[in-house]
Amino acid sequence: MALLEKNKTFTLVERSPGQRVLRNRWVFKLKLGDGDSSPRYKARLVVKGFDKKHGIDYEEIFSPVVKMTSIRVVLGLVAYLDLEIEQFDVKTVFLHGDLEEDIFMEQPEGFKIKGKEDMIYILEKSLYGLKQAP
Repeated sequence: MALLEKNKTFTLVERSPGQRVLRNRWVFKLKLGDGDSSPRYKARLVVKGFDKKHGIDYEEIFSPVVKMTSIRVVLGLVAYLDLEIEQFDVKTVFLHGDLEEDIFMEQPEGFKIKGKEDMIYILEKSLYGLKQAP
């Protein structure tokens, strides 16, 4: 939760009457390390995006995919200019993208703010489970 707040993933707002609010849940996972390392416990906040309706909550779904011609151009420039190239994989890059639609989510279980239990979050960035997330 601290990381989501640090990344400004959502903002607490007043609930309007008749407003569509998505539910959420926590998904827990135990990651077993190598034989000598201790297991790690991971938690992920997931929005129940299957409640969203096309044309009401979202207009289109976009999943960024790289084209092979773009890779060829970059590799060609690297070879021509005698540069070095490094590759890395970013699994959660879509979580840092800003949302265009106003998506409202209830406060997660275990993290309801005392005195503001009736308030909801407006999502600024994507979360797992949204239709906009790949």
